[in-house]
Amino acid sequence: MKEITASMAGTVLNVLVESGTEVSSGEAVLMLESMKMEIPVEAEAAGKVAEIKVNVGDFVNEGDVLITFE
Repeated sequence: MKEITASMAGTVLNVLVESGTEVSSGEAVLMLESMKMEIPVEAEAAGKVAEIKVNVGDFVNEGDVLITFE
């Protein structure tokens, strides 16, 4: 199973996909806010979203799993 992890600590600002969504490589799937900047989190490869592990407003640390793929 593939997963997307946080590249830095921050707050989940927006989740741009839902479970079951097909995404392509490089597509933004989530927005983080860190140091007053909005940072898009992109899918590294194409796939289907299996589970979203975070909610809007959650604080995440570097390396935390955000989204898993089938």
